[in-house]
Amino acid sequence: MHDILMITYNRATYTKLALESLLNSCDSYMRVWVWHNGDDEETLKVVKSFQDHPNFHRLKHSSKNLRLNPPTNWFWEESDGEYLTKVDDDCLLPEGWGASLRELHEENPDLGIVGCWRFYDEDFYPKLASKKMIQLRCLNQLMSNPWVQGSGYVMKRKCLEDNGGKLGENESFPAFCIRAALKGWKNGWAYPFIHEEHMDDPRSPYCLLKSDEDFMAQRPLSAINDNVVTLSDWAKRVRFMAKIVQKASSDPKQHTGWRRRLHNVIRRTKIQLGVEETWRSQ
Repeated sequence: MHDILMITYNRATYTKLALESLLNSCDSYMRVWVWHNGDDEETLKVVKSFQDHPNFHRLKHSSKNLRLNPPTNWFWEESDGEYLTKVDDDCLLPEGWGASLRELHEENPDLGIVGCWRFYDEDFYPKLASKKMIQLRCLNQLMSNPWVQGSGYVMKRKCLEDNGGKLGENESFPAFCIRAALKGWKNGWAYPFIHEEHMDDPRSPYCLLKSDEDFMAQRPLSAINDNVVTLSDWAKRVRFMAKIVQKASSDPKQHTGWRRRLHNVIRRTKIQLGVEETWRSQ
């Protein structure tokens, strides 16, 4: 089986679009698990309205907002699927995405975590990406990277088990991916890309953030962490993150320990000297 988790919270409009799209994109090998955080009645009502869908497998409700790690670990522990995925409640995936990524896994046993690409054609830099491309045992390539985003990926259960079976306390999914890469698993994005529509991208036709007031009222966690306070700056940051992952080293050792600390010191120095670009300088 291919088991898929969606964690929902308090965004009823996005949840309706995302959950309906996900359920309808599933084939007979796939089943959807939903963990709902909090007591937002409108969002919970939306989730429950899909429970009779043949691809809706299980609902877990926590009255507290436990964010990402407890729901993810619950899902990984309860599921017995050979392949595992999480899809965010503000993302849309195309028809056939699951079968395509499972086929890549089946043809390439050393693949650990393979993601859909949530950026746009304008965010692709061939000169950067070409250095990271790996030919797979099929017609596809992998844009290799130690981590992918925590939505729209497909992971082998063998990779999960080899990596301790759960997220560590306060560990992000990208950090989990890097741990897997250090064990020899190949991670990255399938190429040609399978597009994951991120509805919080200001360029998305589904984006509900139409003004700075909307944005401040519904800021994504990454925007809060980076102190992004305007919609235009959020658009800059989104585009910049696409460039960052294409520039990043494919060697997981470069993203841990003393190498990571040294890289961060050098980058901060370059930023202070004005010779290193940031999303604010875009």
